[in-house]
Formats: sequence, structure tokens, C-alpha cells
Amino acid sequence: MLDEFTSNLDVLWGFLVALAVVLVLTPAVGRVARVLGAVDQPGERRRVHLHAVPRLGGLAIFLGLFVPALAFLELTPAYRGILLGAALATTIGIVDDFRGLPWWMKLAGQIGAAGIAVEAGVTIDRFTFPLVGIHALPDWLAVLASLIWIVAIMNMVNFLDGLDGLAAGVCAIAGGTFAVIALSLGRPGAAVLSAIVAGACLGFLRHNFYPARIFMGDSGSLLLGFVLATVAIQGTLKTAATVALFFPLFVLAVPILDTSFVVARRLKHGQRVFAPDQAHLHHRFIRRGFSQRQTVTYLWAWCAVLAGAALATRFIPFREAGEWHLWPTVAVALVGAVAVAASLYLVILLEIVKLTRLRSWVGHRRTVEDDERRLKSA
Repeated sequence: MLDEFTSNLDVLWGFLVALAVVLVLTPAVGRVARVLGAVDQPGERRRVHLHAVPRLGGLAIFLGLFVPALAFLELTPAYRGILLGAALATTIGIVDDFRGLPWWMKLAGQIGAAGIAVEAGVTIDRFTFPLVGIHALPDWLAVLASLIWIVAIMNMVNFLDGLDGLAAGVCAIAGGTFAVIALSLGRPGAAVLSAIVAGACLGFLRHNFYPARIFMGDSGSLLLGFVLATVAIQGTLKTAATVALFFPLFVLAVPILDTSFVVARRLKHGQRVFAPDQAHLHHRFIRRGFSQRQTVTYLWAWCAVLAGAALATRFIPFREAGEWHLWPTVAVALVGAVAVAASLYLVILLEIVKLTRLRSWVGHRRTVEDDERRLKSA
């Protein structure tokens, strides 16, 4: 009982200290970025802001993560590896924010950061799936799956960072959700680090929400993607929870879906995967006439609904001791239906799924039926 109370306090203090550190340091980092010339200019291909804005906000986020982590996180080899990998991810991002890196060099740095964590034991060594149970992975497959997962989430958060406050808000929701789930699964280290991410992101939002006074840059997006990917492994994927595989997929669904749609489109049109464009979900919102604030709010709400589905899956006891329970199962199904409906609504609203063929087919059928009715009446 005392250990559980202490863990809860560490989670709370980690959140609060990260929030305070980032709140205080971000303006100073912004001034340093302006002096050093690390400033985002408007008019570039993916940019939607109208004025020059300093980047390097990731440096403030990193300090907001590192300080409370040293104070409240038990530094096992795995978490030392995560912090060291986070430092490398931030460094790669800072260099990219200053000078710009070719995609292959940036990818090599991401693989290096992921490799540090994997070497420290942050691996997807098994998966747990409903009706299938727990399955251990061979060592080589565990390493490969972990590297792909970490690098993929780093790039997904990086791609998502296209509007003021969007990535920070999504990562805050993800961090808070992971903290609750990890704590319930008896993973206090992952819970503390997830809460720290949530606190750092909320502190950064004070300066990053529209109109942003500073951007997190690649230094922030790569850092947040790296930490969320690794805490997902440590906090959920290493557990024996029946639906553990679903937790990170629900919580990180927004960046996962955004990147999936964009990559599929680029491959379809023969474009480079890492070439910047305005095909992301948030750009689609803007083209549909939504303001930046409305767009960010919609995507936050979508992320919150999906996070709620993950929490419902974890805390509603729909299956215990191998037996399914009717009403809890109905409740989880309803929550899942709401999440699916919200996702389909946005997918159709943004015309990601084109309805042209369906409308054409419906129109053709109506024309045929009208012709048949005219012939019969004649």
C-alpha cells in the first residue's frame, strides 16, 4: 500500500515539475533561438503561419523531461537507455532545426536513438492478443519490431507537428493516458515518465497554442515520439494484459492514421515518402475552411475519444477469469462504436475516403430507375 502511494506521488510530482520547468524555460529558449537564427520563416511548402517563429522548443521540453526524470524515476538500465536515447533524438532534432539534415542522415540518427533503447532492454519481447494469448517473440524479431516501432512513432509525431499546439496537445493526451494505464498495470516507471511527458507538453502549450510564440521543431517532435514509443513498450506491451496490444494503437491512433494516409498517398502518386507537402489531416481541415484553433480542437477531441476507448478497454471488466460478461462487454462495445464513428466521420469529412464512385453508382441507378418508370408509364 505504501509503495503504491509513493508511486502515485511520484507520478503527480513528475507531472507538476515537468509542467513548471517547461513553463519557465520556454520563453528563454525562444529568445536564444532568435539570437542563433533558429527561426521558422513563413511561406515554406508545409508552413501555414504568417510570421517568423523561433523553433528549438524541443530543448525546453527535453529539460522538462530530464529534470523530473532524474528526481522521480527509478533509473534502471532500461530507463537510463531511454534517457540517453532521448538525448540523442533531441540532438539530431536540434541539428536539423539549425541546418537541415538529409532524410537518410536524420533516419540514421533515429535508428541510433532507438538502438540505444533496445540495447538497454526496451524491446517488444512478446505480445498479448485476445483469444490468442501471450506469445514470445524470437530475439531477432523482438529487436527488429522494437526498432521499427520506435522509429515509426518518432516520424509520425514529427509529421503531425504542423499546426500550433497540435503535436503538443496530442502528446499530452497520450502521455496522460499511458500514465493511467501503466500505473494500473503495475508499471510505475512507465507511469512516471508518461506523466512527465504530459506535464512537459501542457507547459509547452502555454507558449505554443495559436498564435504560437515558439515551435517545438524536430528537436521536440522526435523527442516526444521517441519517449512515447518507448514508454508504450515498457508500460503496456511488456504486460500480460489481455488487450495490451490495443492500448498504444488506440492512444497513438491519430499520428498513426495521419502518417498512414499521407504515406499511402505519396506512394500512390510516386512521390518521395519524406518530401514535405500539405496532405496531412490538419492541412485537409484548413482546406475545408476550418481555422487553426478549430482544426486543433477537432484533432484533440478525436485523440481524446480514442484515448477514452483505451481506458474503457482497460478498466471495464468485460472479460475476467476467461469469461465474458454481458453488460461490461456491451459498454466497451458502445465506447468502441463511438470511437469508430468519430473516426469515420472525420475520414469522410476530410474526403480521405473518396465517395465519388459511390455517388456515381447511386446516380446511375437512379437514372436507370427513372428511365424504367418512364417506359412503363408510356
